[in-house]
Amino acid sequence: MTIVYIRPDKNFLSAHEQLQYINSYAVAKNFTIDDEFVDYTSQNKRVDERANVTSYFQSKEEVTLLIYDVWVLTTNMEDLIQMMSCLLKNKYTIHIVKHSVILSQESSAMLILGLMDQLCQKLKNDAKRRIGRPKGSRSNSKFDVYLNEIIEYIKEKKSVSEMARLLHVSRSSLKDYIESRELKQVAFGSLITHTQKDAEEQVINTITCSN
Repeated sequence: MTIVYIRPDKNFLSAHEQLQYINSYAVAKNFTIDDEFVDYTSQNKRVDERANVTSYFQSKEEVTLLIYDVWVLTTNMEDLIQMMSCLLKNKYTIHIVKHSVILSQESSAMLILGLMDQLCQKLKNDAKRRIGRPKGSRSNSKFDVYLNEIIEYIKEKKSVSEMARLLHVSRSSLKDYIESRELKQVAFGSLITHTQKDAEEQVINTITCSN
């Protein structure tokens, strides 16, 4: 059984964007998605206040879970340790789509620590920014309403000029939108650019050690 868990956050990605990436990954990996859980609970809520989520995960064993990134589970490090421990105890296989890595009971501790360290660095960097939109967040675009159409056009191998004419929009603005959202990679499932081993090494190599 393959399930998808999506939790949007204004400082990261919307539910729709996460789903596009996950669908692209699922196509590339030949997964059939059996269930989808979109959780609109605030990121400020601790895990003990999210009974619907914990009940959902605890009701299943030995399933494949697709999530965009670890922050989807929680941005609280204590809760993240608890959630990941329980998921792995229940023999979940967790695919982290953004990094193209897979967590299971057999995963190395370094891989898990690397993913947690990346989240820690992200949260620290965001906390230092007092003004403006936090780095990593994406503002809404007028092209968002055309997202599914754009992806279909890309799959049909239409040029940006053709797409712009069909949508009656500016070619240059549309080109910027496609590139910033990596929609060509989403459309063709080519976000997965590394082998599993290489992807794990990249995550581990991002761990920072204080001097």
